[in-house]
Amino acid sequence: MTIPSLPKLPLPSPLVGSETNSFTEYTVTQRMPGIARRVIVENNFPADINERLEKLASELSSQGNVPPLGDDCGADFPEWEKYLEPYQGKRWIDVPWFFAETYFYRLILEITNYFRDGNFYEVDVFAFQKNQGLEGSFNSIISLCSQLNKWLVEPSKIALTALIYFALWGNRVDLSLWSATESERSHFDIDSQIAHILVNDSPQVIEFLTSDKKGRIDFVIDNSGFELVCDLCLVDYLLGSGITNEVHLHLKPHPTFVSDAMIKDVYHTIEFFLASQNQELIVFAQRLQEYLRLGRLLLREDYFWTSPLAFWEIPKPLKNEISNADLLFVKGDANYRKLLGDRHWDFTTDISDIICYLPIPMVALRTLKSEVAAGIEPEVVERLQESDPSWLTNGQWGLIQFVPRK
Repeated sequence: MTIPSLPKLPLPSPLVGSETNSFTEYTVTQRMPGIARRVIVENNFPADINERLEKLASELSSQGNVPPLGDDCGADFPEWEKYLEPYQGKRWIDVPWFFAETYFYRLILEITNYFRDGNFYEVDVFAFQKNQGLEGSFNSIISLCSQLNKWLVEPSKIALTALIYFALWGNRVDLSLWSATESERSHFDIDSQIAHILVNDSPQVIEFLTSDKKGRIDFVIDNSGFELVCDLCLVDYLLGSGITNEVHLHLKPHPTFVSDAMIKDVYHTIEFFLASQNQELIVFAQRLQEYLRLGRLLLREDYFWTSPLAFWEIPKPLKNEISNADLLFVKGDANYRKLLGDRHWDFTTDISDIICYLPIPMVALRTLKSEVAAGIEPEVVERLQESDPSWLTNGQWGLIQFVPRK
């Protein structure tokens, strides 16, 4: 079977910051400058670095031009030179939004000498926020892991469904929105959230997972903190219940989008549990350690995940690697935007006509935090536009979308 390299449908225009009164405009001109300034506050950088970060924030706020990227010895620098070529001399608000965001985070690394000083994996400018997200949800983590340990004694479809819901809603504490409060991180009620799932393909996902044993399942991971814990709980269940032999986690190679998870964040989370003095968490962490030791849980990174490229532009070696899996979970809003190329698709477009370029079945677990969506029934869209004008961006609505291989 020949797999198409692009969506079946003509590509609509990309989202850009110049769309007046859009969430995109708000992000580029207000949220991104705020994030740059928080990097100053939450780190102890020299004055010259802080001055450059403040300059970046000011240029974004004043709709300045996209600056060049200095050669900071990052392995992805040659690729970024190519990505930048079409946008030389253009304003931040006039370039595609996904490019603007990914380049913004890459610029922060260049400004803070993340690569140049050989301090890779040592100076994560978002570490403060990541640690807050993990520590602030400690009680919820204990409750979830305690339940997980019981579910593994008697696996069931109900337990699997619940863990998929946790993996979906864990995304609601995405730290790049800077709005997750202590109470939001520590309160989690699955039952009350089901009505907020706009597309719920969980029955099809459960049927696919339990119909026969899977050799390998892959996850494109999104955020660290509580969401990563939810993902690891689902991974632990898939391995411990015998649903699959092997799980691969695809993680970011460097800090980006504030809370996005890297390989070091997975290890830090496990170490945090081992040092917790809570037996439920220790047992959970020990299982994860054993899966890592046995090669049943593998942690991968690739610069494609921090690039501005759409998912259909995935490099051939990475696409071939992913094709070895039986199922791909794609987590979170930013990765969903990447799946759809961050373009103005009609919200009712059949998502399988867009995501036809993947060689394996795919499940998207995503809470809506951007004006990009597909596969939603017309009557649902109409109802939400009347009842909740900010439904696309307020993080209160979710999608569980299954795209089988045709």
